[in-house]
Amino acid sequence: MLNRLGVLRGHRLTTSPWRVGLGLALLVLGFCIWARVHIGRNWGTPMTQKNEPELVTSGPYRLVRHPIYSGILVAAIGTAVALSWTWLTIVALAAIYFIYSATVEERYLTEQFPDAYPPYKRTTKMLVPFTL
Repeated sequence: MLNRLGVLRGHRLTTSPWRVGLGLALLVLGFCIWARVHIGRNWGTPMTQKNEPELVTSGPYRLVRHPIYSGILVAAIGTAVALSWTWLTIVALAAIYFIYSATVEERYLTEQFPDAYPPYKRTTKMLVPFTL
């Protein structure tokens, strides 16, 4: 039976309130939904090649080249912080996958937009604004 917090009776919530708060804040900061809406018809599964693609460089794409990956990773870090530090291992594996996917996609975008993508790539970071 669950109590009003959704915790099984007889079991204690072991996550400290500051970790829950920090995790929730990181989750909310993820902007993958904004990026998904902004990219519109150009969205697809990782490493998908679209017919007649459009290079989107506005909205969240002004800040980073792969904001959906960034948002997912920020949300995953927030969840890991809220639940258990051991979940960070899974987040690290997801980060490796997203960095690989972004690298493959960037090769494709450079081929599709040889005049526009390289300058865009030089002025924005891959996943973390001003950093990475």
